[in-house]
Amino acid sequence: MAANSSTPGLRPYMPADAATLAALFRDSVDELAEEDYDDGQREAWASEADDVEAFGSRLAGELTIVALVNGDIVGFASLRDNTVFDMLYVRPDMARQGVGSALAEAIEKLAGAHGTLTLSVDASDAARDFFAARGYVATTRNTIEIGGQWLGNTTMTKALAAPLAGSAH
Repeated sequence: MAANSSTPGLRPYMPADAATLAALFRDSVDELAEEDYDDGQREAWASEADDVEAFGSRLAGELTIVALVNGDIVGFASLRDNTVFDMLYVRPDMARQGVGSALAEAIEKLAGAHGTLTLSVDASDAARDFFAARGYVATTRNTIEIGGQWLGNTTMTKALAAPLAGSAH
């Protein structure tokens, strides 16, 4: 069964995805965070993917899922330690088309299936409204330093539904 263009297919991260996801990360930060962060801040943030091998290792060390539409990678998300929604990035031309929502839904379900009752995320200013609309509540405002630049983000949490008693795994 083929997925329609509004519902991306999801699959696990594979090491061969590293370069594509690093480029997607850079493009997403540069274009989708433009209204919230200045050029220097976005460049410092995007530089976290300059070392593709290290970026790939980070993705491989977490539960990372990749979204595809018509066979093309259009986004990715990762879960760290089953409790932290670490990354969610969507290709700029696919923003606001359900890719981020599909990835977030999958990460939340995976965390819940592993027994996580509360999921946290350090949401960028560009992503804060997205997470708030999904039921995440702001708990702490943060300032982080990346590459000599200071960026603001907000720690947000969401209570997940407890797994159903007696459900088979």
